[in-house]
Amino acid sequence: MKHLNRTLSVKTWIGASASLLAGLCISPAHAWEPTRSVEIIVPAGAGGASDQMARTIQSIILKHNLMKQSTVVLNKGGASGAEGIMDTKASAKNPHKLMVAFSAIYTLPLAVNLPFNWRDLNPVAMIAQDEFVLWTNAEEPYKTPKEYIEAVRAAPPGKFKMGGTGAKREDQIITVALEKAADVKFTYVPYKSGGEAATQLVGKHTDSNVNNPSENIAQWRADQINALCVFADERMAFKDKITKTQSWADIPTCKESGYDVQYQMLRAFFLPPDTTPEQAAYYADLIKKISETEEWKDYLAKQALKPDFRTGEDFVKFLEQDEAKHKTLMQEAGLAAKK
Repeated sequence: MKHLNRTLSVKTWIGASASLLAGLCISPAHAWEPTRSVEIIVPAGAGGASDQMARTIQSIILKHNLMKQSTVVLNKGGASGAEGIMDTKASAKNPHKLMVAFSAIYTLPLAVNLPFNWRDLNPVAMIAQDEFVLWTNAEEPYKTPKEYIEAVRAAPPGKFKMGGTGAKREDQIITVALEKAADVKFTYVPYKSGGEAATQLVGKHTDSNVNNPSENIAQWRADQINALCVFADERMAFKDKITKTQSWADIPTCKESGYDVQYQMLRAFFLPPDTTPEQAAYYADLIKKISETEEWKDYLAKQALKPDFRTGEDFVKFLEQDEAKHKTLMQEAGLAAKK
């Protein structure tokens, strides 16, 4: 009997060991991991949507201990974002530099013949798409897009100022598209970031802007500005109240008022050129884990970001289609540089 018990104990130990080994095979360690601090490069100024997202992701990584190494967010928004983009391009084989990407990866090369193409970098993953909203100062009488556009149309061309982030980028693309759809003319005023554009609107240095939701949420919650419409084919899904009376879902589409202008912007990540598939896979897995946290889901809801995780071929296909769309938009808006 003692021999039998000993035999069963050995079999039990072997079985447990086999199960443990099987588990280890199912969840292998990464083929590569960072060996020093990782720089998160933001090709935009402090306070804008890209900066806010990068710092939120940084805090999630730290809270959940998703990386053994630390991260540092670096804003390199000079020349409308070209500083950060070209710095990443020049950092070949450096896997400790992760760039936050948005539409500037298409618009800058088209606008100023920047010697850059997103294919120069190593695409990692996309995490969301961002909306754009038409905002006005709350002290002005405009409560609907139609009321504001009619006031712009009645004024001398260019009297009304539209603030935005950078020149010949997504904010100006939307402004030109709105001008064409509504038969009006703004004076476009570029700023270093969406945060600065929001401050200038509150201070009445501009009459409107087309900031992302996250860039104007504090001012909207404080009843300093009004959200007139969102540039999308459907209303945003988030129904929790942001102001005392409104949620993101309460904002009508601009199309509902007769101005069919639609634009969403990718939120994604790239590594420098000549980094390896294993290094890209590590960060793609990291971003996937971030996207599954409650903190990220809460951030999406508060900032009205549309969740959209893509990596690999699916991400590359999106980039190719989005690039073609932006090329058409830039040319139609007259913002593409002549070669």
